[in-house]
Amino acid sequence: MNEPAPPAELSRLRAELQRNPADFIAWVMLADAEMDRGDGAAGLAAAQRALALRPGHPEALARLGRVHWMQGRHAEAATALRQALAQAPQHPGIALWLGHALEDAGQAEDAAQAYQHAYRLMPQEPMFAAHLLNWRRKLCDWRDLDALAAQVRGAVAQGQAAVEPFAFLSEDASPAEQLACARLRARDVAASSAALASPVRGAEADGSARLRLGFLSNGFGAHPTGLLTVRLFEALAAHGDIETHLFALNRDDGSAIRQRLQAAARLHGITGWPHRRTAEFIHEQGIEVLFDLRGWGGGGAPEVLAMRPAPVQVNWLAYPGTSGAPWIDYVLADAFVLPQALESAYSETAIRLPRCFQPSDTAREIAAPPSRADCGLPETGMVYCCFNNSYKINPASFTRMMAVLSQVPGSVLWLLSGPGLADARLREQAQRAGIDASRLVFMRKLPHADYMSRYRHADLFLDTAPYNAHTTASDALWAGCPVLTLPGQTFASRVAGSLNHHLGMDEMNVGSDEAFIAQAVRLGNDAGAREALGQRLGQRRAQSGLFDMDGFAQDFSDAARAMAQSGQRR
Repeated sequence: MNEPAPPAELSRLRAELQRNPADFIAWVMLADAEMDRGDGAAGLAAAQRALALRPGHPEALARLGRVHWMQGRHAEAATALRQALAQAPQHPGIALWLGHALEDAGQAEDAAQAYQHAYRLMPQEPMFAAHLLNWRRKLCDWRDLDALAAQVRGAVAQGQAAVEPFAFLSEDASPAEQLACARLRARDVAASSAALASPVRGAEADGSARLRLGFLSNGFGAHPTGLLTVRLFEALAAHGDIETHLFALNRDDGSAIRQRLQAAARLHGITGWPHRRTAEFIHEQGIEVLFDLRGWGGGGAPEVLAMRPAPVQVNWLAYPGTSGAPWIDYVLADAFVLPQALESAYSETAIRLPRCFQPSDTAREIAAPPSRADCGLPETGMVYCCFNNSYKINPASFTRMMAVLSQVPGSVLWLLSGPGLADARLREQAQRAGIDASRLVFMRKLPHADYMSRYRHADLFLDTAPYNAHTTASDALWAGCPVLTLPGQTFASRVAGSLNHHLGMDEMNVGSDEAFIAQAVRLGNDAGAREALGQRLGQRRAQSGLFDMDGFAQDFSDAARAMAQSGQRR
């Protein structure tokens, strides 16, 4: 919403306030500038000074709300922003910030109203259209979806505005469009991020021959990133020539995963640090290869990476697309998710692992689930599942699922419960398709071990497109539930296909909606075929290299060392 203030502007504001501490506008601008550089504490102090000068002023309240949101105090943020919008109802920026705060505070339908209000005030602004589109997808509210999507894609094509690349992955866009979107976003970040001095390599820092790898993420805990990587980090710990540093943007959640991560690597808590302090700290550790484990997914720190704290920086795992960023050198992938035909749509150089690029926690056990009745399932009948987040379930994917249910008597579709009224909207869509709404069963979000146990009752996972199952596909396969997917032309649409491919089950990767429906219906009506498929999955899980994390760690360390050597040659 705001163009980040360059360092010279920040210095000018501070100097102006030393001369004139009663300058309300300067305090508001300083609050924005401090938050843009990642300093929540300084942003809060500036917002409070502005409020002290003009109590109740909407611009000051808006900055207070924004900094509360930045610090994770979502209810307080929503309260301040509601007060600000009540006094300035024609301010689209305040409405947008309120939407963000309400979204994170769990007030899903109110967030939708805030985004709608912002868009009504500025319907020509692509950024407002993009936020409304993204949140409507999450709520399975498909009103005006095609028109909003066309507006956002058109704006990206014309280079009009930066929209969030992560949300753009849900659009039916080409790899080239995704690159254009990411480059626009990276351009805005680059404008406010001056690079550090040339980083030193770890071996030069203290004479050590160990390869120093860094990983930057807000998911080091009971989060998909932590769940996917923890076993890899444990395997890397056995490599005496590698030193692993985890830079955690998120607070300690007290989870068992966080404890395992702390035991496996050097975990540095950097929550709430200003961007430059974070970059300098990473630089000081002598990191040779820094992996971005968040990308454009929200809650990350692209501003830190733009400062170049490491000589080699890599896009891996969390953001399934190109960064479009000049500060990212490589993307770590595999030949299925990123075939050579896609390389022209990537700003990074592709490094491919010989196995699936996505690791998994093979130390977890799958407990026995509650009864089918306790899960809300019928005692008998085919159970299809799709535990993807609600924003991945679009009209086309849902229509495909309903076509399957219509041809398999007694079957049900088990879904992850979405925010707000998303579940009710999907039931309404099922009824419109001629499917009894009771055949949709929803599972609330559960602790990971409890969620994993539910796969014991699921017969087949029906994937979505164009953004398909990633962590959930790995979960399903590990728990013994086959995954049916239709790989597309983008990285985000090929991850489940990569898992199947490296598992040796390419027959579960189909080439059309018609083939998808036919395969799902055949399995739904043939118990013998389902049993044979389940046995095959069990055999391939044990025999393929997909879940061999010691082997993965060796391949990963080989790739990291090659990237480090390329950095030394620069």
